[in-house]
Amino acid sequence: MPIIHALIKANFTPIIASDGDALLFLQKEFPLLKSYTLPSYNIKYNKNGKSLKNKLLFSVPSIISAVKKEKQIVSEIVAKNNICGIISDNRFGVYSSKIPSVYITHQVNVFSGNTSFITSKIHQNIIRKFDECWVPDIKEKPNLSGKLSYLNKESLNLKFIGVLSRFKKSKKKLKYDLLVVLSGVEPQRSLLEIKLLEELKYFEGKVLFVRGVLSNVEKLNAPEQIKIENYLLSAELEKAMIESKIIVARSGYSTIMDLAVLGKKAFFIPTPGQFEQEYLAQHLSENLIAPFSKQESFTELDFDNLKYFNGFDTLKTEVNLDIFSLFNTK
Repeated sequence: MPIIHALIKANFTPIIASDGDALLFLQKEFPLLKSYTLPSYNIKYNKNGKSLKNKLLFSVPSIISAVKKEKQIVSEIVAKNNICGIISDNRFGVYSSKIPSVYITHQVNVFSGNTSFITSKIHQNIIRKFDECWVPDIKEKPNLSGKLSYLNKESLNLKFIGVLSRFKKSKKKLKYDLLVVLSGVEPQRSLLEIKLLEELKYFEGKVLFVRGVLSNVEKLNAPEQIKIENYLLSAELEKAMIESKIIVARSGYSTIMDLAVLGKKAFFIPTPGQFEQEYLAQHLSENLIAPFSKQESFTELDFDNLKYFNGFDTLKTEVNLDIFSLFNTK
């Protein structure tokens, strides 16, 4: 979202292409922009986080097929529209040899347990197909992404473009003691939802519980101190975060950047089996920014650990419009 806003500010007209909930989200936020549907990578998840790596391995044929299809779709989009550049947010096949193409990722290294070296090299080879790789973080240590964005040898055309968030910090009176922001794939989203609602049943404080469900489903019944919302648009979620003392969320990188820009205190519960989220939660804990707990062992008592952590220092999203100069070569 900050990149799209920056492109508009720089007098470009962005075209959106994505799939699933990500596309629906962007269409809701930018209803006036043209959009296209890309094929889904169809990565399947199950209840057992420990078998996630095997699930991803079996998803490789589906990913390869989707990448081939998205290459074709991108070629058609480029042919139909007066496009001067492409920015791909972790979409492997969204690039063109005809126009400058940029890849955005904080995962230059892809952690996957004992296969991290292999998965990192594969991802770095994908990145090399693009003209530039933009890393949404600061280069100086300690940064938010830690070892995920660190290379011993700069063999890639990396540009650290600073923290990116759709939010801006402002002063508002605290309204909630706890804000729960759920996100991510099923069934893990629902499993955490059930776990948290059970653990917060007797929580002494006011709670806003945002389920992260885009479809029109009925709201859940909850104790009086817990207000349930299926989904909040960006402006509403920004307001809710600012008005909340503590935010409970997955340790996804976009969420981390949002919290850093707002300078909030947080408690993380990484998605089971997602090595990136597990590493980021550990990284932030080691730097005394935020505590975390495993999903299966979480209890309300874990919130007591918050008193030992400092929360996020406030960072700013400042997209330097000069990064778009790459697209003025057409």
